[in-house]
Amino acid sequence: MQSVEPLPLFRDVPVSERHNLFLRKLQVCCFQFDFGDTLRSVREKEIKRQTLLELVDFLQSGSGKINEVCQEEMIRMVSVNIFRSLPPNSHESTGQVPADPEEEEPYLEPSWPHLQLVYELVLRYVVSSDTDTKVAKRYIDHSFVLKLLDLFDTEDPREREYLKTILHRIYGKFMVHRPFIRKAINNIFYRFIYETERHSGIGELLEILGSIINGFALPMKEEHKLFLVRALIPLHKPKAISIYHQQLSYCITQFVEKDYKLADTVIRGLLKYWPVINCQKEVLFLGELEEVLEATQPAEFQRCMVPLFRQIGHCLTSSHFQVC
Repeated sequence: MQSVEPLPLFRDVPVSERHNLFLRKLQVCCFQFDFGDTLRSVREKEIKRQTLLELVDFLQSGSGKINEVCQEEMIRMVSVNIFRSLPPNSHESTGQVPADPEEEEPYLEPSWPHLQLVYELVLRYVVSSDTDTKVAKRYIDHSFVLKLLDLFDTEDPREREYLKTILHRIYGKFMVHRPFIRKAINNIFYRFIYETERHSGIGELLEILGSIINGFALPMKEEHKLFLVRALIPLHKPKAISIYHQQLSYCITQFVEKDYKLADTVIRGLLKYWPVINCQKEVLFLGELEEVLEATQPAEFQRCMVPLFRQIGHCLTSSHFQVC
């Protein structure tokens, strides 16, 4: 492996040289290191970390707008670092039936000291007022967005937090990507509900959607109502709902508050997926039902009150004191 050598600081070179230096620093950051072995390449890892810090500072200071070549190379460096195959989730590697996912210790990415700075760099790039979306969308394209979405399945909560913030900012800034992002999230939900029932990032994706739904214009597009019926309501089916129920409940309530005519659809959807033998899950459903009913108008309530009270009647006879 080539040796990684420290480069001069941006402030130590003339302004005319800075783009060139930026590209050289990006090359240093394309080197990959084995973080499984803490004693290997200690010096090189530190040089890369310092170089990443300088790149973040350079972007943040706004001291130099970066040209197109730099933007293209920067996204290439980011891709080399963050797009990787994730380790199998802990339950997959042991072959055991997963315990309660809330109790599991999450896997923490050993290369985080570098990864965090790479994510910080993308975030600064996306939010910077110097970043022209017409140029940036050539590099932050559909393929980049899809690969970002794939990473939401990481077990490392720190990484999911960054991904959530970055994807949310991309959604806000790149109007052209919005339908694509909604559709891609939709597909992740379908695969989770109907195939795998395992995904680490459902809560984070729902958090982004909570803000998106909040911004929907009225009258609501048919596409958004279909998303509610085909993806959000069926998310009540998986066993692991407790992990993301708070975010899901928020999204559902947002829909009803935006368009009160959807209350009947939502309540019937909840009744359809009502848990039969899982009391903890039933308590969650009752809490959500209460939120939805607060936003429900009399006409919609009358449409679904018979099946609704039939279900509440069942709950009253439950042997579980909280449900009862």
